[in-house]
Amino acid sequence: MMWDGLGLFSGPPVRRLADGGGAGGGSSLSEDPPHPAPRRHARRPKIGLALGGGAARGWSHIGAIQALEEAGLTIDVVAGCSIGAAVGACYAGGKLGELRNFALSLTKRRVMGLLDFHLSGSGLIAGERLRQLLERDLGGRRIETLPITFATVATELGTGHEIWLTKGCVVEAVRASYALPGIFDPVKIAGRWLMDGALVNPVPVTVARALGADVVLCVNLNGDIRVRGTVIQAHGADESVVDAAAAEAVEQLPAAPRRWPRLRGVRQPKPRLDPGMPGGIASVMVDAFNITQDRISRSRLAGDPPDVMINPKLAQMGLFEFHRAEECIELGRQAAQKMLPEIHEVVSAAALPS
Repeated sequence: MMWDGLGLFSGPPVRRLADGGGAGGGSSLSEDPPHPAPRRHARRPKIGLALGGGAARGWSHIGAIQALEEAGLTIDVVAGCSIGAAVGACYAGGKLGELRNFALSLTKRRVMGLLDFHLSGSGLIAGERLRQLLERDLGGRRIETLPITFATVATELGTGHEIWLTKGCVVEAVRASYALPGIFDPVKIAGRWLMDGALVNPVPVTVARALGADVVLCVNLNGDIRVRGTVIQAHGADESVVDAAAAEAVEQLPAAPRRWPRLRGVRQPKPRLDPGMPGGIASVMVDAFNITQDRISRSRLAGDPPDVMINPKLAQMGLFEFHRAEECIELGRQAAQKMLPEIHEVVSAAALPS
């Protein structure tokens, strides 16, 4: 008898008498076959999905999620920022189909109808109409009761703190995450005034990991931007140097139409002397937001890269072209399908023993 290390005693191998074949009816001694080693089952790793910010480009999140589901991948954790928070909340709450139908129904006219402009708040848009849309599908839901683990990111006004919203009202958390400064009013939650999370963490990979994901996939809506900022080390302000291309463009500007009446006291419109002059306030704000988000995204993703990054080809998609949902969703689907072999490889490699 001997101690087998499992708390049990075991003796020598049992030898049994086995009937032999043939007329002689002889017999032989044989040992019991060894017991097979217990099979070890691998535990499926938890898959996290980080959905980045990018306004109308965020419709591509819908296509990416659909492609992942069609490939048999189960998402256990969703972390969203800005438009990624809205899509992620609908997905975690089982309302992705309703969101897709809404996005496909948008036209330029309907998009404008959803914007309730005002001048008395901290932003140009009150956001009440958008809140009502969210309430229709997610009203009364709390983050901690969603079928899929979910969190969103916001930025605290004044301090710049990165706030992770992991409990409480889903609608208010989403509104806080997409409250773009100057466009939407900040949202007050638990005594803090919150605004767009893209200011601090545009693609919340860190949040998905902190929520327990073993493998983190991310959808980066700014990964296809072709113009990358650099440093111009020597730039002067010599007004005597005239850009030949700019001068030629000025010469080609059309003259004022003759049909405009030459009324006394009415100034005639003049062409811009500088064709490179920036556009209106909305154009400048969008461009500034694009630059800021791109710089922050690259910095954050370099410090904590995802296991697989999905980069939809969205360079030609405007930030506020919400009416191009069908095209955007398809671009997200194509980008996710392209990365499926790598995703399956990473998920298989991350399988853990049960």
